[in-house]
Amino acid sequence: MSLLTNVMDHSLDDGYAEAAARKKASGDGGMPKTLRAKLGLAAGLVLAALVVTVGAAQARVAAPAVAKEREELIDRIDRETESADKLEDSVDELRDDVGARQREALRKTGHSDQTALLGLLAGSTEVRGPGVKLVVDDAKEATTEGEGDPRETSGFSDTGRVRDRDMQRVVNGLWESGAEAVSINGQRLTTLSAIRAAGDAILVDNKPLVPPYTVLAVGDGDGMSTRFQNSADGLYLHALQENFGIRTAISVEDDLRLPAAPSVTVRTAQPKTEKGTS
Repeated sequence: MSLLTNVMDHSLDDGYAEAAARKKASGDGGMPKTLRAKLGLAAGLVLAALVVTVGAAQARVAAPAVAKEREELIDRIDRETESADKLEDSVDELRDDVGARQREALRKTGHSDQTALLGLLAGSTEVRGPGVKLVVDDAKEATTEGEGDPRETSGFSDTGRVRDRDMQRVVNGLWESGAEAVSINGQRLTTLSAIRAAGDAILVDNKPLVPPYTVLAVGDGDGMSTRFQNSADGLYLHALQENFGIRTAISVEDDLRLPAAPSVTVRTAQPKTEKGTS
């Protein structure tokens, strides 16, 4: 207890206290005594005040210029964004025009039944009829920063995310189960369609899609639904639901409407010639 009492009564070490007392007695501490020292201190204070004042003035002068540059940059971004949106709208209009001209050319070739079948298979015509509606969505707990993912690949790190390869299996399974026409989120699929990934996004024919993914397949609804759910791809989708929480819902619909593909690109074409003709 005596040690604690000593510490409380003498919070400052005795040596420090004696040194401070000697310095005060000799006149070394406190404000400068000579005129030269006082002038030096005053000059130092004036210089410090001048530096602070100049810095504040420069900051005040530069603030409007920085704000102006920021506004100009924002205006430039807005202009470029507007220009890009106009170009995208123009591309969509041209694509629709090309698709309409292609469909019109197919109708003018004659053989209406064969042309209709060709248009259906190529995806160049709108389709309407019974079929299956399949909705595939990410898990409720899906995030972009999962750990320990047994299905880990580049671009997708969370087990609860639907991936491009999942949608590939779903679409292939529907084709195999008897689908005559398929679309994903209103994007019609053709024999040239591709389902790929770009980062965390799923692209269908280079167009990004967002979940939930609604897959419409025209065909024999009851039979196609049964065949798909019993197929390897249907069981794969069920395993995703059980193991990773991916949400799915399938239903048989009496009337589905699938749009035509935006455009059908003919890769190669050669005229058919009969034997014996020159």
